[in-house]
Amino acid sequence: MAVNAAKTPMFSESERVDIIRNAVKNLKDDFPVGKFAPPLCGAAQSPACKIVVASTDGLITDYCKKVGATVIVKGLRQNGDYEAELGMALVNRKLAGIETMFLPADPILEHVSSSVVKDVARHGGDVSGMVPDNVVPLLQNVFSKTSAIS
Repeated sequence: MAVNAAKTPMFSESERVDIIRNAVKNLKDDFPVGKFAPPLCGAAQSPACKIVVASTDGLITDYCKKVGATVIVKGLRQNGDYEAELGMALVNRKLAGIETMFLPADPILEHVSSSVVKDVARHGGDVSGMVPDNVVPLLQNVFSKTSAIS
């Protein structure tokens, strides 16, 4: 997870890393990301999971070089993500020879963004199905506290 100084996240960096780790902890290295896709990662976080979740506040290419990664995997929605992500992918290739693999979002989820999720949760709506199961109670907790203050 790269830290973007231009954004104000709802959860701290360490909380976001923990949230992501919990969301992917039961995925295996053979998770179906595509018939010809490389393994999701090479280093083990635990014996049962080979997905490594970490954060960096520097250039993603510097982090990739540090850990020996040669590919960045990014998800794309249908809302113009490709144009923005392609520019970054080309810069990453030029800076460090790091390739980017794009995975299209599930059509059922392509409309979901953090703004949509926060808006629904803020108004007490059901965000299950839009976020991993472990995130639902966290959002409910955050927004129940903010509505109690208002």
